[in-house]
Amino acid sequence: MIDIGSIPNIPPALIYIAGAALLPLVGKGKARKIYLIVLAALGLLGVALLKPQTTWGFSVHPGFELTFLHADTLSLIMGYIFALIGGAAILYSLNVTKETGEHVCALLYLGSALGAVFAGDFFTLYLFWEIMAFSSLGLIWYSKTERATNAGMRYILFHLFGGCALLGGIIIHYMNTGSIAVGPVELGIGYLLVLIGIGVNTAFIPLHTWLPDSYPKATIAGAVFMSVFTTKTGVYVLARTFPGVEAVAYMGGLMCLYGVAFALLQNDVRKLLSYHIVSQVGYMVAGIGIGTYIGINGGIAHVFNHILYKALLFMCMGAVIYATGKNNLTELGGLAKKMPLTMITCIIAAFSISGVPGFNGYVSKGMVIHAAELEGMHILALALILGSVGTFLSFLKLTYFTFFRKNGEIEAKEAPLPMLIAMSVTAFLCVALGVYPELLYGILPYAETAFHYHAYGFEHTIGTLELLLMTAGGFFALQFVFSPHERITYDLDYLYRKAGKGFIWFCEQPLITVAEFIDKGLMKIADSLVWVSKNPTAASRMMVALVGAVVLRSFNSSNPYGDLEKLKRQAVDEPISLSIGAGVLLVLILFTLYLTIYLTHGVLWI
Repeated sequence: MIDIGSIPNIPPALIYIAGAALLPLVGKGKARKIYLIVLAALGLLGVALLKPQTTWGFSVHPGFELTFLHADTLSLIMGYIFALIGGAAILYSLNVTKETGEHVCALLYLGSALGAVFAGDFFTLYLFWEIMAFSSLGLIWYSKTERATNAGMRYILFHLFGGCALLGGIIIHYMNTGSIAVGPVELGIGYLLVLIGIGVNTAFIPLHTWLPDSYPKATIAGAVFMSVFTTKTGVYVLARTFPGVEAVAYMGGLMCLYGVAFALLQNDVRKLLSYHIVSQVGYMVAGIGIGTYIGINGGIAHVFNHILYKALLFMCMGAVIYATGKNNLTELGGLAKKMPLTMITCIIAAFSISGVPGFNGYVSKGMVIHAAELEGMHILALALILGSVGTFLSFLKLTYFTFFRKNGEIEAKEAPLPMLIAMSVTAFLCVALGVYPELLYGILPYAETAFHYHAYGFEHTIGTLELLLMTAGGFFALQFVFSPHERITYDLDYLYRKAGKGFIWFCEQPLITVAEFIDKGLMKIADSLVWVSKNPTAASRMMVALVGAVVLRSFNSSNPYGDLEKLKRQAVDEPISLSIGAGVLLVLILFTLYLTIYLTHGVLWI
């Protein structure tokens, strides 16, 4: 039974999916740009008009209802930020993206992410989960390079594995509970499979390697979209299914440190940003794992803030790549005067992700760290603080070597207007939510608790500023240590690739050799059976001769069966010399056997 109610109750995912289907009919040029802008506005309006406890679904079987829209405070805040940054990414892509297919993939990706966060049941969630994986693959492959093609294959293999684990866990959960509603999962194998499936999308260590491998190879606009949806959808589902799991909280701490350590080693600007997605998602995962009201608020607040500044960072670096054609820090520098607006917005994003007071990242990071301290998880809190130090070092490195280091050879001009508008709006939101965090508190899952958190407490603010100033001093004093280098950094994917090559070698060499050996052996047996069937007399004489030769070899060096080799060489079609008496005897023996079986059992079974 369909319960649509009113137009605003239609799942926002359908707006973008329908828009993707109609896009090829629109044409190109200004008509397409206007269409995309209108579509982005409609999608944002569709989410904004939703009210809590709104549902939209239908029953496919008695007691089995698929829910395509379940709006509550948690899904709504995810919907707001997805639609908001999705609109900014669409605007950003107008001048950069030329292929119709890439726009279609981006819209499907955005729509399926919204579909996943508003899904009220696990099977609807899984449907959109898989659409997200395959539509985002197109954003990698539209780069049309060999490296992008290979990275895309590794990307989709990871997500197929994660999707299979998630589906297996969902089925087991349904069989055990009879419920498909998205919520906590019972302990058992289903629990583990669901956690692994979510862990792939959320970039748990060691399931994270697809992210820094694929995001730097996506298209310029595609990387902006990809920085937003997959990992944050994973965090949202984690908040639905595994809140308050201590192991999840400590996984967040590991992600934070691991990601920032690898980010500091990178030369490719988008690979540096990709490792910082792993690190920053660690804060969100830690907040969810802590599980208290302030912990979950902090984790979801960091989702919201991270989407803003991380999308902005990918926009800024995309603009740099678009203007210069270069993506390595060793090739960049001297862009502060050539791309001033890009430089300003990038610095705002860098301060935001680093948790500088006055910017949005400071608010949500502080909330997660405060939640860890309240629960006595001091090791986790220390890991998150160290992650902040490493993050600030990374973005001092990124901004300095991109914009301020001298490079008289580089040629560039400011990014196109649509890109600058998208970047400026996003930068403004990063500052607005940092200066006035109450704007964000009001839409958090536990708003009342959020308003009791004082982000700008004197001790916390002064402590943060001191830590950041010492970090900045260390960077400029030891600048040579942080200088970018053209080197390869090996992550765990190195082991995966070696293991994959080893498996392929095993399939191509030992396994095929054994198969060929077995095949030849079976062919010889088959040939022997055919020969025996064609010439049983010669075969029986040869067998007798062989047995006799083996038995008598130890007693007599001479071979009494001298015609053995002659028997072996006997042609299959050679006439068999069988006397009439021997033939009659053979028939009588067979007839006797037949008669005995018939009289014993009453019937002959064949």
